[in-house]
Amino acid sequence: MKMTDTDLILNADGSVYHLNLLPEDLGDTIITVGDPDRVGQVSKYFDRIEVKKGKREFITHTGYVGQNRLSVISTGIGTDNIDIVLNELDALVNIDLRSRTVKSQLRSLNIIRIGTSGALHNDIPLDSILISTFGIGLDPLLHYYRKEEAAVELELQTAFQTHLSTQYIHPYVAACSDNLLHQLAKGVPQGITLTAPGFYAPQGRVTRAEQHQTNLLNKLCSFRYKGMRIANLEMETAGIYGLAKSLGHQAISVNAILASRLEAVFSKEPQKTVEKAIRLVLAHF
Repeated sequence: MKMTDTDLILNADGSVYHLNLLPEDLGDTIITVGDPDRVGQVSKYFDRIEVKKGKREFITHTGYVGQNRLSVISTGIGTDNIDIVLNELDALVNIDLRSRTVKSQLRSLNIIRIGTSGALHNDIPLDSILISTFGIGLDPLLHYYRKEEAAVELELQTAFQTHLSTQYIHPYVAACSDNLLHQLAKGVPQGITLTAPGFYAPQGRVTRAEQHQTNLLNKLCSFRYKGMRIANLEMETAGIYGLAKSLGHQAISVNAILASRLEAVFSKEPQKTVEKAIRLVLAHF
């Protein structure tokens, strides 16, 4: 099936619309970060950089660590941007952009998120690193896509929905890549990550606006399922996991814990903690 000009929008040079990238601009492994300024924090560790491109909040550096070609891309904040980034990454490797048709041989990308997060339990230390085994999405993104759900994902989704007992939230659940978990997680704490559709009320923060879920943070902290609990809060992981799975890619999320929500404490050295997460990931290349 040929995709229309409005389904797959390209720039005048043939690059994908938002990322402003051509297929040859992309590395074999993709590191995503939220903050455009963090792209340079990652690429400064590259042995050499071949590509620097950007458009809006989407900044890309592609280069080498040893013999490994990597791309680091900023997504901005939230799963609405993840929808753009993952679909355009997939288009770069799995759609012939000239004919606008799907390639006969599909390629699976390794996508590694390095992001910041807040812990939901006092035994998760501030300034530590945590890898997300599952993402639970409170946003609606994955309700627009079909994906095959494993039994454990469906069971976890049902248990969490029952625990919340609200008509306003309809969660989805997606697991990380087993291969990337095995590659990156040795000696690193793991847990379920909750992906919120906002930073304030959707993460239990109280400001001036009145909230429907006045006890949301306590609800999240008290959830248990077969020995698992929700470890941390952020805004992209579940969308990355779910959409990556729908498109046939491998994904994992590495979280720099910058806040302890129960103790209401924020890191005094957030950049050092993010650097620690970056070095942990790049040590595997």
